[in-house]
Amino acid sequence: MPENKTKPTTVSVAAYISTVEPETRRADAKTLVKIMQAATGEKPKLWGPSIIGFGSYHYVYESGREGDTPVIAFSPRKPACVLYGALGFPGADALLATLGPHTTGKGCLYVKKLADIDLKVLESMIAQAVAAKRAKQSA
Repeated sequence: MPENKTKPTTVSVAAYISTVEPETRRADAKTLVKIMQAATGEKPKLWGPSIIGFGSYHYVYESGREGDTPVIAFSPRKPACVLYGALGFPGADALLATLGPHTTGKGCLYVKKLADIDLKVLESMIAQAVAAKRAKQSA
C-alpha cells in the first residue's frame, strides 16, 4: 500500500507563515493557529510543505489503508484558507449555515477571508470537530 506523502516536518510554522502572501492571508493564518491551538492544546506542526496541523490522529479505512493525519489542520492557500477536519461531526451543517461565506469540498472547508465569517461559529466548529475526532479515536 502506498505511504502517505503528508507527514509532520521539522520546518518552523512561524517561518512558513512569514512567507504567506498576501498579508491578509498571513494574518488569517496566525488567527487560525491561535484558534486551533486553543481547541487542541497542541502546538502547530507543518505537515508536508503547506499544511499546519495540530495533534495527530490515526485512521484506518475499510479498505485497510491506514495512516496518521492531524486532528485539525489548515493550509493558507492563495485563493482561500483550506480547513481540514473541521466538518463531519453532529451539528456541523447547522453551524455551517450560520458561518458566513464559505464553500466546502470533500471533507474540507474553504474560507476566503476570516473577516467575512463569524469567528465564534468557526471556533465552535473547530472545538466540536476536535472533540468528536478524539472521542472516536478513544472508542
